[in-house]
Amino acid sequence: MVATYTLGHVRALAGDRILEDRLISVVDGRIEEVRSHPAGFRADIDGRGMLCLPGLVDLHSDALAREYRPRPGAFLPIDLAMQAAEGNLLAAGVTTAFHAVSFQLKSAVGIPIGSPRAPDVHDAVNNYRDPRMDHRVLHRLDVRCRGGVEMFRERLGTGHIPLVSYEDHTPGQGQYRDRTVMERWLREAQHMDARSAADHVDRLISERDEELPFRVETLAWLGELAAAKSIRLMGHDPVTPKEVDELIERNASIAEFPTTLEAARHASMRGISTVAGAPNVLLGRSHSGNVSALELARAGVLDILASDYLPSSLLSAAFELARLGHATLPAAIAMVTVNPAVAAGLHDRGVLEAGYRADVVLVADAHARPRVIQTLSAAA
Repeated sequence: MVATYTLGHVRALAGDRILEDRLISVVDGRIEEVRSHPAGFRADIDGRGMLCLPGLVDLHSDALAREYRPRPGAFLPIDLAMQAAEGNLLAAGVTTAFHAVSFQLKSAVGIPIGSPRAPDVHDAVNNYRDPRMDHRVLHRLDVRCRGGVEMFRERLGTGHIPLVSYEDHTPGQGQYRDRTVMERWLREAQHMDARSAADHVDRLISERDEELPFRVETLAWLGELAAAKSIRLMGHDPVTPKEVDELIERNASIAEFPTTLEAARHASMRGISTVAGAPNVLLGRSHSGNVSALELARAGVLDILASDYLPSSLLSAAFELARLGHATLPAAIAMVTVNPAVAAGLHDRGVLEAGYRADVVLVADAHARPRVIQTLSAAA
């Protein structure tokens, strides 16, 4: 990685404006200056009038999980998966990614996942050699899974301050508050017949009720860790204003993927950040039947976009919000740069200003969709 260079003749995003013909000077991986490009000065990199944005910050990326397990039961070498995911993310303009790692013994729909792999993936992310971007872990914690919680306990105190998303995907609440959504997934993805899918969901509900005391204990423990600033906490799939209040009582600062407009509005009113999936924006709806991200944007209660399962969706979704008039382009770009950075406690990136990390993306924006031409990362 080149740590010192000049980037010239770019249209640079600065706050709520786009400034024409700018020169960006980078020294040792930090932005030293952003100013008008002097006549006759030849920069190391000629931006040729392209749009220059801060590197994208992705709070929830499944890119690594999809490279590591491209098919059920097929696990590729984790170092190869890291390289492939890194390439995909950089091609999408992402310079900081929180890789979603699920600390659980079963999938969200109760299918055993075999040998637990979360510790191996966690360690691979934190110990990745010669990174071309900043790799971090999003610790997804199933609050009813004793084995998963124990795996997470063993990883506390290693790497960065953990970003933790607590979730309860058992049927009847959250993303699967309508049990028929889970039944449909079991029929389509697990090839169950209707009777088997219904029986499977009945069994999950029974097991869920048995683990209610452990759930209460786990949530109280996470709240204590968040209060002590040992973790940064977000709540996954809040449905009601009451659930938002509960996650705030646990010292969580982010409502991740609220499933209803009411929950998102309440989170905004209470002053915590809301996250929606960028693919949701491009689809125009939630693929699981929850509130549309476009509806959240229209209501002014959308703060952050995450790529979820599709890295290429992040930048396109921001431009789509601007195209539809749900946000100005600078405000929409903030949803994939400075807003997620601040929410994650990373105050050294997300804007093109002196002193910040030189995570920079060059974008061609003359076409129907933005095209990432080059990603320049300060690396980790």
